[in-house]
Amino acid sequence: MQIQILQIAPTKDANIAALEAEYEKRLRPFFKLESITIPLKKEDTLIKHLDPDAHIIALSPDASQLSSTDFATLIKKTRDHGPGRIQFLIGGSHGLHESVLAAAHQTLSFSKMTFTHEMIRVFLKEQIYRAATIIAGKRYHK
Repeated sequence: MQIQILQIAPTKDANIAALEAEYEKRLRPFFKLESITIPLKKEDTLIKHLDPDAHIIALSPDASQLSSTDFATLIKKTRDHGPGRIQFLIGGSHGLHESVLAAAHQTLSFSKMTFTHEMIRVFLKEQIYRAATIIAGKRYHK
Protein backbone atom coordinates (compact mmCIF):
# COMPACT_ATOMS: atom_id res chain seq x y z
CA MET A 1 0.00 0.00 0.00
CA GLN A 2 1.33 3.40 -0.96
CA ILE A 3 0.35 6.56 0.87
CA GLN A 4 1.40 9.97 -0.34
CA ILE A 5 0.88 13.24 1.49
CA LEU A 6 0.89 16.39 -0.61
CA GLN A 7 1.33 19.45 1.57
CA ILE A 8 1.80 23.16 1.12
CA ALA A 9 4.99 24.76 2.49
CA PRO A 10 7.57 22.97 4.62
CA THR A 11 7.29 22.30 8.35
CA LYS A 12 9.30 25.04 10.05
CA ASP A 13 8.98 24.02 13.70
CA ALA A 14 11.75 21.51 14.57
CA ASN A 15 9.67 19.87 17.31
CA ILE A 16 6.78 19.23 14.96
CA ALA A 17 9.17 17.96 12.29
CA ALA A 18 10.60 15.51 14.87
CA LEU A 19 7.09 14.18 15.62
CA GLU A 20 6.44 13.76 11.89
CA ALA A 21 9.70 11.85 11.51
CA GLU A 22 8.80 9.58 14.44
CA TYR A 23 5.48 8.56 12.87
CA GLU A 24 7.09 8.15 9.44
CA LYS A 25 9.57 5.72 11.07
CA ARG A 26 6.78 3.82 12.82
CA LEU A 27 4.88 3.50 9.53
CA ARG A 28 7.72 1.90 7.56
CA PRO A 29 6.75 -1.72 8.39
CA PHE A 30 3.16 -1.11 7.29
CA PHE A 31 3.00 1.27 4.33
CA LYS A 32 5.22 3.06 1.87
CA LEU A 33 4.74 6.69 2.93
CA GLU A 34 5.94 9.66 0.91
CA SER A 35 5.48 13.33 1.76
CA ILE A 36 5.80 15.92 -1.00
CA THR A 37 5.96 19.60 -0.13
CA ILE A 38 4.63 22.04 -2.71
CA PRO A 39 5.93 25.63 -2.55
CA LEU A 40 3.45 28.13 -1.15
CA LYS A 41 3.62 30.34 -4.28
CA LYS A 42 0.45 29.02 -5.85
CA GLU A 43 -1.56 26.35 -4.09
CA ASP A 44 -3.56 25.32 -7.14
CA THR A 45 -0.31 23.91 -8.58
CA LEU A 46 -1.07 20.99 -6.25
CA ILE A 47 -3.39 19.71 -8.99
CA LYS A 48 -0.37 18.92 -11.18
CA HIS A 49 0.75 16.38 -8.56
CA LEU A 50 -2.54 14.49 -8.27
CA ASP A 51 -2.34 10.82 -9.20
CA PRO A 52 -5.35 9.73 -11.28
CA ASP A 53 -4.77 6.15 -10.11
CA ALA A 54 -4.95 7.04 -6.39
CA HIS A 55 -7.86 7.56 -4.03
CA ILE A 56 -7.52 11.29 -3.31
CA ILE A 57 -8.58 12.59 0.12
CA ALA A 58 -8.49 16.32 0.77
CA LEU A 59 -8.34 17.49 4.38
CA SER A 60 -10.82 20.28 4.98
CA PRO A 61 -12.32 21.62 8.21
CA ASP A 62 -15.79 21.69 6.62
CA ALA A 63 -15.82 17.99 5.70
CA SER A 64 -17.24 15.03 7.57
CA GLN A 65 -15.27 13.30 10.30
CA LEU A 66 -14.42 9.62 10.85
CA SER A 67 -13.58 7.65 13.97
CA SER A 68 -10.14 6.04 14.03
CA THR A 69 -11.66 2.62 13.33
CA ASP A 70 -13.67 3.98 10.39
CA PHE A 71 -10.51 5.64 9.08
CA ALA A 72 -8.72 2.28 9.34
CA THR A 73 -11.59 0.65 7.43
CA LEU A 74 -11.26 3.26 4.67
CA ILE A 75 -7.54 2.59 4.34
CA LYS A 76 -8.04 -1.19 4.40
CA LYS A 77 -10.74 -1.04 1.70
CA THR A 78 -8.51 1.13 -0.48
CA ARG A 79 -5.64 -1.30 0.04
CA ASP A 80 -7.66 -4.47 -0.55
CA HIS A 81 -10.32 -3.43 -3.05
CA GLY A 82 -9.30 -0.05 -4.42
CA PRO A 83 -6.30 1.33 -6.21
CA GLY A 84 -3.88 0.45 -3.37
CA ARG A 85 -2.73 4.05 -3.30
CA ILE A 86 -4.00 7.04 -1.33
CA GLN A 87 -3.06 10.69 -1.68
CA PHE A 88 -3.86 12.97 1.24
CA LEU A 89 -3.93 16.69 0.49
CA ILE A 90 -3.11 19.26 3.17
CA GLY A 91 -3.43 22.94 2.38
CA GLY A 92 -1.64 25.89 3.87
CA SER A 93 -3.00 28.46 6.30
CA HIS A 94 -5.84 29.31 3.91
CA GLY A 95 -6.83 25.70 3.25
CA LEU A 96 -6.98 24.11 -0.18
CA HIS A 97 -7.90 25.85 -3.42
CA GLU A 98 -11.46 25.06 -4.56
CA SER A 99 -10.18 23.38 -7.72
CA VAL A 100 -8.13 21.00 -5.57
CA LEU A 101 -11.12 20.19 -3.35
CA ALA A 102 -13.21 19.52 -6.46
CA ALA A 103 -10.58 17.11 -7.82
CA ALA A 104 -10.56 15.01 -4.62
CA HIS A 105 -12.61 11.81 -4.37
CA GLN A 106 -13.33 12.50 -0.72
CA THR A 107 -12.91 15.23 1.87
CA LEU A 108 -12.14 14.61 5.51
CA SER A 109 -12.03 16.79 8.63
CA PHE A 110 -10.05 16.03 11.76
CA SER A 111 -11.99 18.49 13.89
CA LYS A 112 -14.30 21.48 13.83
CA MET A 113 -11.49 23.32 15.62
CA THR A 114 -8.75 25.14 13.72
CA PHE A 115 -5.21 23.74 13.80
CA THR A 116 -2.07 24.81 12.01
CA HIS A 117 -1.30 22.89 8.84
CA GLU A 118 1.92 21.74 10.52
CA MET A 119 -0.02 20.16 13.42
CA ILE A 120 -2.45 18.48 11.01
CA ARG A 121 0.52 16.74 9.37
CA VAL A 122 1.39 15.14 12.71
CA PHE A 123 -2.26 14.24 13.39
CA LEU A 124 -2.60 12.66 9.95
CA LYS A 125 0.57 10.59 10.27
CA GLU A 126 -0.41 9.46 13.76
CA GLN A 127 -3.87 8.44 12.53
CA ILE A 128 -2.39 6.57 9.56
CA TYR A 129 -0.13 4.75 12.02
CA ARG A 130 -3.09 4.05 14.32
CA ALA A 131 -5.04 2.72 11.31
CA ALA A 132 -2.12 0.46 10.38
CA THR A 133 -2.05 -1.00 13.89
CA ILE A 134 -5.83 -1.49 13.89
CA ILE A 135 -5.64 -3.31 10.56
CA ALA A 136 -2.73 -5.43 11.81
CA GLY A 137 -4.49 -6.23 15.12
CA LYS A 138 -1.77 -4.54 17.21
CA ARG A 139 -2.39 -3.06 20.67
CA TYR A 140 -1.46 0.60 19.95
CA HIS A 141 -5.09 1.59 19.38
CA LYS A 142 -6.21 0.87 22.96
